[in-house]
Amino acid sequence: MVVGILTEKPSAARHLATALGGMSGTYNGERFVITQARGHLYEFADPHMMVRNPGLVEKYRKWDLDNLPWDPGDLDWTLDIIPDAAPVAQEVKRTLSGCDEIVIGTDVDPTGEGGMIAVNAALELGLKPTRWSRMYFTDEAATSLRTAFTNRRPVPSLTDFDEYKKARYRSQFDLLSMQFTRIATAMARSCGQDTVLRQGRLKSAMVTLVGDQLKAYNDYVKKPFFQNRFRDENDVLYTNPDEPRFDRKDQVPRHYEPSAVVLDSTTTKRTAPPKLLDLAALSALLVGKNIKAKLVLATYQKMYEDQIVSYPRTEDKTITPEQFDELAPLVDQIATVAGVDTTLLTHRGPRSTHVKPEGAHGANRPGPNVPDSLDALEQQYGAAGRVIYETLAKNYLAMIAEDYVYEQQKGHVGKYPAFLGIANVPRYLGWKQVFDPDLGDDAAEGDEYESATGLGTRAEPIIFEGANKRPEHPSMRWLMKQLEKRDVGTGATRTSTYSDVTSTTAKHPLLVEKRRKLLLAPAGEMSWHLLPGTRIGDLSLTEKVYADMREIAAGTATAEECLDVVADWVLEDIATMRQNAATMRSALGLPENATTGGAARRERAEGVWAKTGRPVAFSRVWGGHRFTDDEVTTLLAGATIEFSATADNGRRYEVFGALGEGTFKGRTYVGFQKAGFGRRDASGAALPPTEWCAHVFTDAEIQALMAGQAVEASDFRGKNDKTFQCKVYFAEEKKGQGKKIVPDFDASMDSPPKTWCQVRFTDDQLAALAAGKTIQGTGFVSKHGKTFDAALTWKEKDGRKKLVPSFDRQPGPAKRRFPH
Repeated sequence: MVVGILTEKPSAARHLATALGGMSGTYNGERFVITQARGHLYEFADPHMMVRNPGLVEKYRKWDLDNLPWDPGDLDWTLDIIPDAAPVAQEVKRTLSGCDEIVIGTDVDPTGEGGMIAVNAALELGLKPTRWSRMYFTDEAATSLRTAFTNRRPVPSLTDFDEYKKARYRSQFDLLSMQFTRIATAMARSCGQDTVLRQGRLKSAMVTLVGDQLKAYNDYVKKPFFQNRFRDENDVLYTNPDEPRFDRKDQVPRHYEPSAVVLDSTTTKRTAPPKLLDLAALSALLVGKNIKAKLVLATYQKMYEDQIVSYPRTEDKTITPEQFDELAPLVDQIATVAGVDTTLLTHRGPRSTHVKPEGAHGANRPGPNVPDSLDALEQQYGAAGRVIYETLAKNYLAMIAEDYVYEQQKGHVGKYPAFLGIANVPRYLGWKQVFDPDLGDDAAEGDEYESATGLGTRAEPIIFEGANKRPEHPSMRWLMKQLEKRDVGTGATRTSTYSDVTSTTAKHPLLVEKRRKLLLAPAGEMSWHLLPGTRIGDLSLTEKVYADMREIAAGTATAEECLDVVADWVLEDIATMRQNAATMRSALGLPENATTGGAARRERAEGVWAKTGRPVAFSRVWGGHRFTDDEVTTLLAGATIEFSATADNGRRYEVFGALGEGTFKGRTYVGFQKAGFGRRDASGAALPPTEWCAHVFTDAEIQALMAGQAVEASDFRGKNDKTFQCKVYFAEEKKGQGKKIVPDFDASMDSPPKTWCQVRFTDDQLAALAAGKTIQGTGFVSKHGKTFDAALTWKEKDGRKKLVPSFDRQPGPAKRRFPH
């Protein structure tokens, strides 16, 4: 009797061969042979290729709304072999055809994906052994694989296999979701937009969340208030919740006087280490280090195949006692590689918050193969591999460190007991010395009561100026937290979908990453206006699909029953998106076409091209700009034009070029061909823009830029509406793409900035700083909204001149964040 084992990929086959003693042989008295797939070998054919009735082919091929909804009963759910997978499939068939038992040894996924990969291959290749079985394993360590092989379980029926049934249903649902893409795209094209608006359970949820949060962020109106409070010499605030607030400072009555502070209580408190990371949380941390989600996915997979890190597509948030015990002997070795002081790792027992008996693959963590060093990792997997391991290791090791301990002091103002103050004084940093997930995150809240020194002894009355809090600007980290809170998708699925919708190579991305922040791309903005009230835009849709999957796997529901509702949802969303399209047109200034069902063809310009003397037709729209009649005439004459275009992220830019031949997907076409960016003078030389980041250049500054000199200004304004100072040049940042304004943030400034931390300096202060003197400043506001005082000096630091604060010259101990 020969047992054939089908693994999901070559690396898994290699690990299994290591565990059992070869790609074929005998283990525990059983003859075996191993072969591998390469992920999915088969996928559903296009909808029009799956219809049973030939007369319905055009209904499923065309994107007209009149052809929707689809009837799942019209489809035979034919599978096509994936391009280039045929040789792999034939090798699987050759290896397994003579086996008496075939073992499904693909990955054990929470969604059943691995099981479906194996069953699809078995059914399509006609494999019919005497017996089918399944290996269940949480990782690809040799001991795990040997145990899984020995304890494999029988699979009585492939088509009734729980993993296969639930994964196939999800794939069927996602294919039927193509209808929602066709609806949204039809609405966009009815407004003259030649675009594809991709929709899906997770894609649409991401667009909805980001769009709603951007609206809240952009609609924010600051509403200042003024209120009586007290502040002691340690900068601790004392607040009375019943104290009235006023709109103006001069309205606040001044009827309080200084008073001693009374200490009411002192309590020692602890904070446990942060939870273990999933792939989405890991990716969100790394995007701040300019490592894109797509690179994280690809690199992590390679590291997993080498057992450097654990299984990527887990949905577990904790690890099992067995998984904890596996890494326990490796903790010091992992710490040495990650640069963590092993003397901090004194909590060597399992924590009940992080280690639980239930689970499968366990949360993402370091693997059993510990690398020699971070440098060795970088050499093998690139810079991303280094940062992935370092972050994952420190997150895991934080669990082995002690709790963060602080002393919470509560007190009140002696003469006015209603005014209460709190100070959290760090006593032992514990895990924060190993890993702090909020370090470097501008949006992190921090502890507003944290104080290095605790409550003071005397409090002075002040008029406190506050304001309503502005909603957080959406970022990848924010988005992943929202999706996790709503239980939408696994960490790996969120990361892969995020990579897809933000792809810079996609023709119609939905979201745009800009300096750690998320914006809606034009396709995303249109989608956001179309999604309110729709089924596909409902954040609970994924939860329903996963609930259906559980019931289908348990045999309490069928895929056919669960798919029947999709047709009704499609009809509902057609009606809803038609209504929302009116809002979209109004908000985005789009035209309304008479047709609402089909695709609107991109407007063409026609005429005789002087270069060839022959008639040509070319797109009349480029970069969101529609060529005027005069511009069309100029282009046909072979001359160059310049105009303002719009990038996918909504940014406006100047471009110039002429009519020419280009190539797209192997096809030659005639169209506008960009020659460069920016304005030009009469001779064709590039000119600097008149404005950049809200700073309007003077004639002298433009002349300096044209001469290749730097221009320094302190009133540049970023997208966060904050001013900044830097030097800029008019130069070619990328070869062949023309000159543009290029900032140099590392250049040494010629003069100190006029503002710092929301405080504008006086002329005397600026003169003192320029002379190298130290000035004392008050009322500075940190990125967390906290006020502080500091002494400032304009001096060389890190190779350039900058404002350097110090806190040791303040009149009293200043409250500041305890160092980690």
